[in-house]
Formats: sequence, structure tokens, C-alpha cells
Amino acid sequence: MVDESADHRDGGRLRNVSARDHREREIAEVLAGYGLSHLAKVVGLERVMTAARDLVGREPRESHTEAERLRLALERLGPTFIKLGQLLSTRQDLLSADYRAELERLQDSAPAVPSEVVKEIIAAELHAPAETVFATFEEVPMACASVGQAHGAVLHDGTEVVVKVRRPNVVEEIGQDLEIMQNFAARASRHSKTAARYDAVGLADEFVYTLRAQLDYLQEARNAERFAANFADNPWVQIPRIFPELTTSRVITLERIRGMKITDLTALDEAGLDRHALSERTALIVGKMIFEDGFFHADPHPGNFFIEPTGRVGIVDFGMVGALDDRLREQLGHVLTALLRQDAGRLADALLALGTATGAVDRPRLREDLGDLLGQYSGRGIGEISLANAVGEILEIVRRHHLVVPRDLALLFTVVIIEEGVVAELNPDFQFAEALAPYARRHLLASITPLGVMRRVEEFGVDLAELAADLPRRLNRISEAIESGGLEVHVRTDELDALLARIERLGNRVAASVLLATSVWAIVQLVTERRGRTPG
Repeated sequence: MVDESADHRDGGRLRNVSARDHREREIAEVLAGYGLSHLAKVVGLERVMTAARDLVGREPRESHTEAERLRLALERLGPTFIKLGQLLSTRQDLLSADYRAELERLQDSAPAVPSEVVKEIIAAELHAPAETVFATFEEVPMACASVGQAHGAVLHDGTEVVVKVRRPNVVEEIGQDLEIMQNFAARASRHSKTAARYDAVGLADEFVYTLRAQLDYLQEARNAERFAANFADNPWVQIPRIFPELTTSRVITLERIRGMKITDLTALDEAGLDRHALSERTALIVGKMIFEDGFFHADPHPGNFFIEPTGRVGIVDFGMVGALDDRLREQLGHVLTALLRQDAGRLADALLALGTATGAVDRPRLREDLGDLLGQYSGRGIGEISLANAVGEILEIVRRHHLVVPRDLALLFTVVIIEEGVVAELNPDFQFAEALAPYARRHLLASITPLGVMRRVEEFGVDLAELAADLPRRLNRISEAIESGGLEVHVRTDELDALLARIERLGNRVAASVLLATSVWAIVQLVTERRGRTPG
């Protein structure tokens, strides 16, 4: 008996491979066309570069910088690559200022899906025609993006809503590109020391996670409901109500918020609203999200914040969010406190605790660079410090010293930079850093309550237990390496780096140094004894 289902599966796999090969060839051609053949080679597209070479020079490049050519190439490659560029534009710990500025110009827009197709999707998802589900439905979309588009509608009870519909086939199209990107990252890590040092595979995984979350409107609905619960007691914040019975992974229906764009200063003034009060309200919203809730809106551009005539702040679009656990929030508080105290040593320690080292870190040089930076703020009060400038300069130093901050923290720094800019536009005299400082101080004080101290003791015990379990194995591996290669000890080997990193989590550098020195001496003694017992 012939297994036809197996033939079908094999045929499907072959079609997928063929489609992926075709897409990779297209990517190679675009990169070559924009004079970026070196990038194609780094991500392992050498096998299709021959076919793409005839395209080199087709696009005018003489008048464009490499950053501009990268932006143009990403635009040509479509939605997935546009979103990748937008995400990279926020990573000051990864890219230099000229590349970030260029990638910030990427616009996530797309042609409108025909209204009859939109209605077909609504009918399939909600099991009824749009004309039956809604009292009125606006066929002309309010906005069109690469993932979906939004339409205005009215429910039968008179409630105004926004209906977001995911574009047809977008999951399949983006899914293929995401798989290709992960393959690119793996190849780049093998071919490029820089890609390996910056953990290209981990960054690709983070991007895949972020974009897949934006494809699922059920996840966006859950995010919105969590924000609504967090701000339920705040009369000055409005989170749109979600209608679960009219929401699926492809369609989301939420309350429509009408108001003025937060940066429409003329409209705000005409409405007689106090811009200083709005600045303070916005800063307090950000502070609460970061330090109290540990859950924040990660796409806070002005189009997602509306001001109602009463002065209430309405927040929309919850596809991209960030979360901070207690440890990250505590370390973030240490960063802010060290910045405000202008303490380079504390700031260096806080950044090292936050980031992941992608190479050897010269700690004295890191402290020196941070000291030079803080010297620029010497003599200034808290209110005179621009968090956006300070964070940007700190992340430039972080990048130079081979540190990569966690995804959620990178998103958070972007939020702080954007929100300080929004607040400054509302009221140039408002001091954003001064408004956030009390939140950081309260969070740090909370960590030294009896409950906070007990939590720290528990964490210390877990770290100590992990170290005790891991120490013999690592010491044995190091001793074997020394025994096979002689008695010369290089203190900065990968094994000792990993061991030191684990020890330093205990928070006591003196104890760490003593323990490390004792361990090295024990290894030397052990190897000597072994060699003494080995027949000559």
C-alpha cells in the first residue's frame, strides 16, 4: 500500500524549501543591489551571490551612506525586515548613532486590504457578517500597517469601537522570513566574531518572540486587560475596553478613544489644558509602569497617547510590551541612583550587573569612561539632567565595552528616551528625571523592608548553593586543562571568567577575590600532587 500522506508531507517540505531558497536568493539580490554584498556573505548567502552579482551597481549608491543603503534595502525587503530595522534603531547598545538615526526613518505602512476581504475575515472569525455584528462599519480603514489595519465601527448599543483585522497570509509570509533570519543569525555567528560576540542568535530569538506576539491579537487583548487592571484606580488614565466575544487571534475589537494627539500643542492650548499638569501625569504613568508594575507599554510614540478634553490620558496599541522582574527593577534603580549621585563606581557595578558581557570587560576603563561622562553633569541638580542624553551616552559606553543589555531593558531605555522627548515638547521646563527619582527611591527602600531582606537572603542562599554545586566541576575542568598544558595559569581564561561571574553574583568582591585566589592555589597544589604521584 502506497503511503500517499507521506508523499504529501514530503512534497510540502520540498515546496517550503524551494520557497525559502527563492526568498534567500531575493534577499541576496537586494543586498547586492544596494552594495551590501558583505552582509550577504556574513549570513551565509555565498551560494546565491553569483546570481546576484549582475545586480551590483543597479541601484545608485554614490550619493548614499552605508546606513542609508541599509535602510533602503530593508524597505525593499518588506514588513519583517522593516520591523527588524525599527527594533534595531532603538538599540543604542548595538548600533552607532548614524545607523540608528537612519533606521528610525523606516515607516511601517502597507496598501489597504480591500474591504470585501476584510469583511470575509471578520465573518470567518466572528461567525457572522460585519453588517450583523456591528451597527455600522467603516469600509475605509483608519490606518494600514504591515500586520493589520484598523476600521472604525459602532456596536448595536451605540459604543464606538476600533476593529483591527490581521492581513491575509501575513503569518505565513512573516513566519518564513523569521525562520530565515534565525538561520542567518546562526550562520553569522559561525562566520563573524562580532556576530558571535553580540549573540546574534539570542538577538534573533528576541526579535522573533517580539514580532510573533504582535501577530496574535489575543495576546494584545491580554496585554490591554493587564494595563487596565494596573490603572483601574487611576481616574486620569483610560485603557480601552476589550470586547472578548468580538476578539480572536486575527480580529480584535476595542473601545475607541477620541482625543487630541499628545504632541498637538495647538489643540491642547485651545482646549485650555494645563501642559505642566499633562507633563507630570505622563511622567507618573511611566514611573508607575516601570517601578511599581514592572510592565510597560513598549511602543509609546505620540500616536499611541491621546489627551481627552478633560485632561485624561488615553493609551492604545498594546502589541509591544516589556516586563521587568524585581531584580531588574532593583538594578535599574541602582543605575538611576548612581547617575543622580554621579558615582562612577556604583554606575559601573550596576551596568555590569544588568548587562551580558560579550567579551572581556576592562572594568577600570569602564569606570573611567563613566567618570568622564558623569563629570559633564558635575554641579547640576537632578532637574538639570536629561535622562535621554544620559541614557544614550551610557549605552554608547556599554556598546564600546562589549555589554549587551536584556531585551526588556533595551525597550525600557527607548521608552524613557521617547517619553522624555514627549514631555519636553509639552513643557520644556518640566524635569523628567526629577519626576521619576521618587519612584526609584521608593523601590530601593522597599527592598530593605523585612520581606525584601528575606527575599535577598533567599536569593543569596540559592546563588551560594548553585556555586557550591558547580564549583567542583569547574575546578576539575580547569585543573585538567592546566595539567595537559603545563603549570602556566592564565587568570582570564573562559573557565575562570565564568567562575568569577558566578561568584560575583554573591555581591561581595572581597570574598570573590579571596575565593578565586584560593581556588587557583588549590588547583596548582592538586596538579603538583598528581604529577608527583605520576611515574616518571
